[in-house]
Amino acid sequence: MIDFLKETALMAGALVKAGRERLSADAIHAKGTPTDMVTDIDREVEKFIVTRVRERYPDHGFIGEEYGASAAEREYCWIIDPIDGTTSFIHDFPFYAVSIAIYRNGKPFAGAVFAPAMNEFFLAESGKGAFLNGRAIHVSGCAKLGESLLGTGFVCVRAGIKPDNFDYLPAIAYATQGFRRCGAASLGLCYVAAGRFEAYWELLLNIYDIAAGALIVQEAGGQVTDLRGGGAYPAKGILASNGLIHEPMLDFFREKK
Repeated sequence: MIDFLKETALMAGALVKAGRERLSADAIHAKGTPTDMVTDIDREVEKFIVTRVRERYPDHGFIGEEYGASAAEREYCWIIDPIDGTTSFIHDFPFYAVSIAIYRNGKPFAGAVFAPAMNEFFLAESGKGAFLNGRAIHVSGCAKLGESLLGTGFVCVRAGIKPDNFDYLPAIAYATQGFRRCGAASLGLCYVAAGRFEAYWELLLNIYDIAAGALIVQEAGGQVTDLRGGGAYPAKGILASNGLIHEPMLDFFREKK
């Protein structure tokens, strides 16, 4: 099944890359708001993944960004974001990815995140470590906030919820070496796993945004919680870190009730 997951993610990424070459304005649509975008390519790629999995594993369930849930309560459930970072994809900004996780009995079993524009393929299987292009990766060993580089996103700001990242950002920016925004939560999480970020946080994400990336962080030796230190992520936000700066990061969010 892991080989099949890898093959499927790589094939989906090739479709995404080819789709970017032929993307036209009439293939771009707004979903709920003018800043929440979807393309025909998103839908085509999710349909490809679901169809391929159903042919191989007809008894498996699905949760997808574009077509929702189907038999998600079954033993195996595939959680799919066909293009995480659609806005980046539209603008040909290379930070977008195919994200596919497999849950078994409600728990993470495997995850793959493929960024086709950068040819970076992240893979993890529960209990067996995390890999980037076939090489083992591990979280950073940095234990000081002042030496840490962080990742984040701003879905919450566009949605108008409070508190949002602008409430947290000044204190975090002053206390660290800075932050970066990829525009794709799956990649932000993978960059924690690869030691590029010491931590990544965001609010108002969905399970398909983080299912694969969270497992990859954990298998790389990192820690993943909600913004209060519990396990209710992504519903109550998500904080992924190298573990060494996790508690100091949680302090920023505990101050905001």
